Amino acid sequence: MIYLDNAATTYPKPQSVRRALGSAAMYSANPGRSGHSLAMKAGENIYSCRVKAAEMFGAKSPENVIFTPGCTYSCNMVIKGLLKSGDHVVVSDMEHNAVMRPLKAMTQRGVTYTAARVASDNDETISNFREALRSSTRLVICTHVSNVWGIRLPVERLAALCRQYGILFMTDAAQSAGVFEINASESGFDFVCIPAHKGLYGTMGTGLLIVSDPQLLSTIIEGGTGSGSISLSQPDFPPDKFESGTPNYPGICALSAGLDFVKTTGIGRIHSKEISLLSELYDRLSANRNVILYTKRPDIRSCGGVMSFNVGDLGSEQCAEYLSKRGIAVRAGLHCAPLAHEHFRTEKRGAVRIAPSYFTNFNEIVTLSRVIAGM
Repeated sequence: MIYLDNAATTYPKPQSVRRALGSAAMYSANPGRSGHSLAMKAGENIYSCRVKAAEMFGAKSPENVIFTPGCTYSCNMVIKGLLKSGDHVVVSDMEHNAVMRPLKAMTQRGVTYTAARVASDNDETISNFREALRSSTRLVICTHVSNVWGIRLPVERLAALCRQYGILFMTDAAQSAGVFEINASESGFDFVCIPAHKGLYGTMGTGLLIVSDPQLLSTIIEGGTGSGSISLSQPDFPPDKFESGTPNYPGICALSAGLDFVKTTGIGRIHSKEISLLSELYDRLSANRNVILYTKRPDIRSCGGVMSFNVGDLGSEQCAEYLSKRGIAVRAGLHCAPLAHEHFRTEKRGAVRIAPSYFTNFNEIVTLSRVIAGM
């Protein structure tokens, strides 16, 4: 199979990640709950991963790295743990439902939001966000890279805008973590939501939330943490404040190995290869009059490793099915991001999404383009 659905989850995983997952499953114990050697070792491994993530994403300290069940959960932690009745939020019109659905749910609690249009010019995008701000704006949320179109949004500039107005800023790094350099502290990001199983080459069921100030958030779940067990009150210090219940130890060990893989390989090298492959595909598809391309040619500065298109009058799902029968895995439809499709008016038919990874090779891109040419 030619696997080009890496924006959903990366495949294959590095051998080091597979080994870490298997080892954790064989020799796991509940970290922080017992004093025996296996539990102590598990605790050390989890802390090691926390340190690696803090280093890669510029967290103020390892304790400001929160392990979650995934990026969607991280987004919910911020939205539901921060916002109160009367608060206003500004989002981009490229957001995933991981942001939009919890925001919609929060409107029942008196929260309002405005979607600012992403323009082809970053200055215009910043202006659109500025115009959407209100005196009641508490939070600005902006995806780092569109999961549909691969467009890189000017999140660093938006964070600077927020600092100017005393507003908190959150970015959804689902498609950028492991692909673009992210330094939360230097960029002024208050919250960064990250999945383990995409650009970090970990496994599903694990995510990260990088927080600038843990006291900003209330908890959305409470329970056992292994600390302060005599008290019925949730600990007020990170990471225990946000990490109730038994952690996903195998997933965290896999993430730790994934972080090592990304660091050793080099974020720039990974991104460069993905863009090179997408650029080649873009050039080949642009020569096909039957293919509809919605964005400019991918480049290293303004694009992540994602590109979407359609073929003639064919529905996107039909195109994906055609490719699947020929051993090519892609994703079609609305990609859980209806706003992003409304932006390019593809909400009725969706689009076919291509997302290579570091393990994708040139011949696979050539094969894809030839199959599409034969449709």
